[in-house]
Amino acid sequence: MENHPHSEAIKKKVEPNHSKMDHSQMPRGSNPARGHEGHNHQAMIADFKKRFYVVLALTIPVMLLSQLIQQFIGVDWQFTGSSYILFALSSIVFFYGGWPFLKGLVDEVKTKNPGMMFLIGFAITVAYVYSVAVVFGLQGMDFFWELSTLILIMLLGHWIEMKSVAGASKELELLVQLMPSDAHMVMPDMVHDVKTDTLKENDIILVKPGEKVAADGVVLEGESYLNESMLTGESKPVQKSKGDKVIAGAINGNGSIKVTVSHAAKDSYLSQVIKLVDDAQKSKSNTQLLADKAARWLTVIALVSGIATFLYWYLTGQTLAFAMERMVTVIVICCPHALGLAVPLVVAKSTALSAKNGLLIKNRTAFENSRKITTIVFDKTGTLTVGKFQVSKIVPLQKGLAENEIIRLASALEQKSEHPIATGILQKVKDLSITIPATENFNAITGKGVEATVEGKKILVVSPGYLKENNITIPDGFAANDTETVVFVLINDEWAGYIALSDEIRPESEEAIKTLKQNNIKSILLTGDNDKVAKIVSEILGMDSFMAQVLPHQKLEKIKELQSKGEFVAMTGDGVNDAPALAIADVGIAVGSGSDIAAETAGIILVNSNPKDVVNLILFGKATYRKMIQNLVWATGYNVIALPLAAGVLYNQGVLLSPAAGAVLMTVSTIVVAINASMLKVKP
Repeated sequence: MENHPHSEAIKKKVEPNHSKMDHSQMPRGSNPARGHEGHNHQAMIADFKKRFYVVLALTIPVMLLSQLIQQFIGVDWQFTGSSYILFALSSIVFFYGGWPFLKGLVDEVKTKNPGMMFLIGFAITVAYVYSVAVVFGLQGMDFFWELSTLILIMLLGHWIEMKSVAGASKELELLVQLMPSDAHMVMPDMVHDVKTDTLKENDIILVKPGEKVAADGVVLEGESYLNESMLTGESKPVQKSKGDKVIAGAINGNGSIKVTVSHAAKDSYLSQVIKLVDDAQKSKSNTQLLADKAARWLTVIALVSGIATFLYWYLTGQTLAFAMERMVTVIVICCPHALGLAVPLVVAKSTALSAKNGLLIKNRTAFENSRKITTIVFDKTGTLTVGKFQVSKIVPLQKGLAENEIIRLASALEQKSEHPIATGILQKVKDLSITIPATENFNAITGKGVEATVEGKKILVVSPGYLKENNITIPDGFAANDTETVVFVLINDEWAGYIALSDEIRPESEEAIKTLKQNNIKSILLTGDNDKVAKIVSEILGMDSFMAQVLPHQKLEKIKELQSKGEFVAMTGDGVNDAPALAIADVGIAVGSGSDIAAETAGIILVNSNPKDVVNLILFGKATYRKMIQNLVWATGYNVIALPLAAGVLYNQGVLLSPAAGAVLMTVSTIVVAINASMLKVKP
């Protein structure tokens, strides 16, 4: 994709492991930002809600007709045929309310992957079959009211949990909604409204004040400030004028602009980000695989514990009903539902939040490993520095000559050049709103400067090399440091002044390095520049050390050297020469203004070239991992207490959990996991 530095890299990204989540992990179609799957998810939420209310209405008469409940409240409402009415109502609850779980059981048996749905389906089937047998002659007490309350609570738990899952992907849904559905296409004779997805390369669209940009493209006409914060995390509106690139989904300020479309909507930067986020949410890291393994083990433990509990109570003289009730409670308590959701919910939340804040995760394991980073190696140009020459000072060497006059005359000679020095001078003139005069007799002095006639005066803009070659002594009053590049301005062969340019250090760099220090992470500067420049930049920023005059192929060796000393190394860079080092580093971070190849080999892309984002990434990676571990601990830990109680370990002390209480505990654990995941935040 031409109009964003990382579009191609995003398109060609490393393919993640597209393992589908089973029922024990997340309800199918759980991400509302995935087209028709999102609609399916909303329909599933509505379906669970409807089933919940129907079961709630039926559970009330079921409980009132149950012998145990009547004994508890001290009434006797038994009448001829009451047990058959109870059976009929409970059958509706079982088949209608329990349908999602019964279907899930069959699906998990088919895929040979028993999980949460298998356990719930198994538990309610055992309870129902036993209760029906009691109605038709088996000695014992039915389970109908426990069955109804169990299904009721499970439906409620699923309904709440699915809403939480939808909430976890809310940020991704917001990204999807950024793309406007309509665009104003400019025709030769009129402006015509068309659907955004019909736009193609070289179409011209009009973006009115306050509207969203409908497609990636280049400004053809007009000037405005665009808010790209939802796409890049950059909070300040960015000025755009003719020739500047714009991203679909950015919000236009007060000016109208015409944009030449770069490509169809499906290839837009925003579409690629959504695809990347979606894939990252589906991919599995080591932590996710650990959670999957634990969920499978918990399923086995649930079945073994359930059967062992049944056999123990039945063989020690308890009634069949009591032994069955204990088995059902143990199986429900042990459902690995919370465990299955513990990591996917955090994944969905963290990946979408990252994208919203300009951190694009291509490799989830790299993102989770960011918490282990002990050393960060920074490429200098374009990462810690702005990456382009900017005028740092203008010094007159002739009395009465103003700074603005020196830069005005110099800009006249530089206006046709694309040299970085010329670009820096012209940008300064633009910032100062100075009108550039015309030139005559223009002549380029190869590698040394330029000369021309401006307003009848002979003007030279030359390098120190030109002065040396022509034995011209540098005048008194000249002072520049080793990080600056200087050009001298002469008027009619007399000194006028000099202009110093430098690749300015980003204002955010110092704060980023300071925060890394506070987190005990070493920062090292890696650059192809000379020792003096590297030393000055390193000292200004307070970095731990620097490596200067490093050739592209040596960067990889320097990373290996650090790794051999036991460091867990992150490399951040933006150029093609950084690609091998990004690939070999434990965590490769490509900054967004860089090349597609750098982004291709990195595990994480920072949309903005802001070193503070590197720090945010590490802190957010740590926060995400903490949330995952908290969820895993909670999802497994409550079983340690609840399972023995469900099995009846404290039965002789009068402590016994009913199946409904087991279902409540299981649901609460799932909700705690969901709430904990939803509290994940990216610190600014």
